[in-house]
Amino acid sequence: MPDTQVTWLTQESYDRLKDELDQLIANRPVIAAEINDRREEGDLRENGGYHAAREQQGQEEARIRQLQELLTTAKVGEAPKVSGVALPGSVVTVYYDGDESDTETFLIATRQEGIDHDKLEVYSPNSPLGAALLNAKVGETRSYTVPNGNVVKVSLVSAEPYQA
Repeated sequence: MPDTQVTWLTQESYDRLKDELDQLIANRPVIAAEINDRREEGDLRENGGYHAAREQQGQEEARIRQLQELLTTAKVGEAPKVSGVALPGSVVTVYYDGDESDTETFLIATRQEGIDHDKLEVYSPNSPLGAALLNAKVGETRSYTVPNGNVVKVSLVSAEPYQA
């Protein structure tokens, strides 16, 4: 399997997502019964309860497929224990070439890790920036290509294990 399709997850995140998947699968008969009950109420064209139950079923089935694919391609590992190296699960601070005074701090992880995204931006290890920084040590400068074709240089200021 190519590395670009692998999703890095901690064991805790994997277990949480697996539990969510199990609950959604267990809820399938409940949704099916709800749809059946609403169908028996009569005219389906004007039956809001029926349409709401069908929409909920569609959303839950889409989430089931998403979770199944994610968990199939997941690489489960420990959160990093070392500082000073950019690894999946690290909170990193960087600055971009030519702008040393303006730093950016973010987490190298997947959005599925369940992090409070309002507090910390998340970059995938598979994104151009995340991939460029992987295994970089503090003080190293790496470069990556942005979608418009420009090459951007970024320097690692710090890397610490994520603390929930």
